[in-house]
Amino acid sequence: MNGTGTQDTHSVIVVGAGPTGLLLAGDLATAGVPVTVLDKRPREISNLSRAFVLHARTLEELDARDLADRLESVGRPLENLQLFGRLDLDLGGLHSRFRHVLVIPQYEVEKALLERAERAGVTFRYGTEVTRLTQDADGVTVTVASSEKDTGKGSGKDSGAPGPATERLRAAYVVGADGLHSTVRKSVGLPFPGHAVIRSVVLADVRLAEEPEALLTVNATGKAFAFLAPFGDGYHRVIGWNRDRVVSDHAPLDLDEVKEITRLALGRDFGMHDPRWMSRFHSDERQAPAYRVGRVLLAGDAAHVHSPAGGQGMNTGLQDAANLGWKLAQVVHGRADDALLDSYQAERHPVGRAVLRSSGGIVRLAMAHRPWSRGLRAAVAGVVDSVAPVRRRATGQVTGVGYRYPAPRGAHRFTGMRVPDVALADGGRLYASLRGGRFVLITPGAPETAAHPYDEGRKDRLAVEHWASDRRTAVLVRPDGYVAWASDSADPAGVEAALERHVG
Repeated sequence: MNGTGTQDTHSVIVVGAGPTGLLLAGDLATAGVPVTVLDKRPREISNLSRAFVLHARTLEELDARDLADRLESVGRPLENLQLFGRLDLDLGGLHSRFRHVLVIPQYEVEKALLERAERAGVTFRYGTEVTRLTQDADGVTVTVASSEKDTGKGSGKDSGAPGPATERLRAAYVVGADGLHSTVRKSVGLPFPGHAVIRSVVLADVRLAEEPEALLTVNATGKAFAFLAPFGDGYHRVIGWNRDRVVSDHAPLDLDEVKEITRLALGRDFGMHDPRWMSRFHSDERQAPAYRVGRVLLAGDAAHVHSPAGGQGMNTGLQDAANLGWKLAQVVHGRADDALLDSYQAERHPVGRAVLRSSGGIVRLAMAHRPWSRGLRAAVAGVVDSVAPVRRRATGQVTGVGYRYPAPRGAHRFTGMRVPDVALADGGRLYASLRGGRFVLITPGAPETAAHPYDEGRKDRLAVEHWASDRRTAVLVRPDGYVAWASDSADPAGVEAALERHVG
């Protein structure tokens, strides 16, 4: 419509149709929550993304959404992740179904997430820019300027003639997944403290006359660094930086400069030719002090940005969405108090801070050029390589499998832990059972000897499973794969109380 109007209330509005927003919207719709995604861009998936890897923890979350196998068939696994110089992380020992990083361009991930969200019934509004946001005790009012109408639930097609419009939309909750320059974050008055960690990084998509020996090619000399990754369509993405060529993001960039940086860092330019796109950017380290302000929440780059070192950006955002989606669904459906949303801040803000520190440390060591700093880099690499606990911690941080969430005082020692993809008594596995956004209760005993119908009245959101092993602990696994509750006694009354508290 033209002018100013009010649209029917949506339970949740997600601002931003990148990977974080798409996963979150798909989770909410799968859980039966009406959700609308707003994005100021036209409906297209760009190949100009910077993300190229999925880490083990993200692949586990995607496995719980029946997407990992599809993406594994498109991407290429890499069992050793090189961070800088001589430091390689061997991922073959990960306690995960995915003992590798998956090299895959971001647009393939977005494509899979978009199709899932459309199938689940998400409503998409493209060409729709949020201009203002206000909230009260009952909901959030979002003012938008639109050039397109609703695409409908999963249709992917414009259902009305395009034209400029100003509208007010109402929602119970709004999630800002709208990136570094988030309008949602600014509208609720949150600062975004931090600084640029590295300037004048070049990006280019090129063809290569010589195929690199490694799937991912990366090196740093102190004077320059470069990274090469394949798109899978004959082009490679180049990310590079030259200490002696730090200019404005808007300065002209040509292929000769990209070649020079690559030669400085990698020793040769692999016969680069036919660039289809080139640009510059600067990499920031920033984090919002809060991920929640009332009924408004932030996720992904709207909440935190950091250097691309270690390939953790898209992964951290997707894990934000996996943490938040089931909690919002529980609250919207009235199965949990609104206070459950405070745990999103408590659990994900420390992870975001840790990623800022680890990715920042990697890029600073990669940029080291003075003798003492290069000596420090060598020492760090040596310690990580030779000291097993340090190596496990570094691998756990980069891949995401090493994080656990804080547990209440007096809780079982498993509470807050990530659960790997354990085998179940019926021959299945945990992450397949998690599909559909369900909680999974794993108890001792065989399926036919279950003593209590725990899933009575909860079949839409709870799967009751049994250990394939002789483990005696009862564990309630949250939809995002972390332990909500555990007990060594598996007392039926205690299990039922835990289900009532967590599942509803």
